[in-house]
Amino acid sequence: MGFADIFGQDSPMHLQAYRHLIWDWNGTLLDDAWLCRDIMNGQLRQRGLPLLSQQKYEEIFDFPVERYYRAVGFDWSRESFQEAGTEFIAEYEKRKKECSLQPGAQVLLERIAAGGRSQAVLSAYSHHSLDEFLDHFGVRKHFRSIAGSRDHYAAGKVEHGLKMLGELPVSPRETLLIGDTTHDAEVAKAMGVDCVLVPCGHNSRVRLQACGVALVESLAAIRLD
Repeated sequence: MGFADIFGQDSPMHLQAYRHLIWDWNGTLLDDAWLCRDIMNGQLRQRGLPLLSQQKYEEIFDFPVERYYRAVGFDWSRESFQEAGTEFIAEYEKRKKECSLQPGAQVLLERIAAGGRSQAVLSAYSHHSLDEFLDHFGVRKHFRSIAGSRDHYAAGKVEHGLKMLGELPVSPRETLLIGDTTHDAEVAKAMGVDCVLVPCGHNSRVRLQACGVALVESLAAIRLD
């Protein structure tokens, strides 16, 4: 019997069993999927490629993002992934403060910290930019550690996740990873920790349901006791 069988999908998520929570940032705590889709559509429009609806975006977004770029039509015989990725991140950095935290995120982080559980952020976003952005929203103080990518090409998070887990004074069975993509489920499996997914960001509910882990409707469904 697996984790999803015990807790079910679309059930309230209770945190009694966990001493430490690892959060994904983009899409999970930060409501930025709409911005990522808008910037990508700008890139596609410039190249005469079909645009992405919200549904299509959630069905196709993936890690490593180079694979996602190829899936939407980028041709690496015409340009490099590095050029396209740099173009995207430059626009994202200009517009990122248009984003807000997911509904209920700020209060939930505060309540978890007040309850004595430790928290961390594990992200494919640039480490330096992540640190600054957490400060921008006033939530950096809630996290014992943060781990982001050392570049902006978002290859994935497994390596950083394993390193983070090795540095934490908690066991994997006391740790929960909370994310919004199928990659978060893959990272949790590689780390040997439980996972709960929230369909509020970059992947569709159907894709998340297929991961076989717990699913909650929103951050409001996460209970502290």
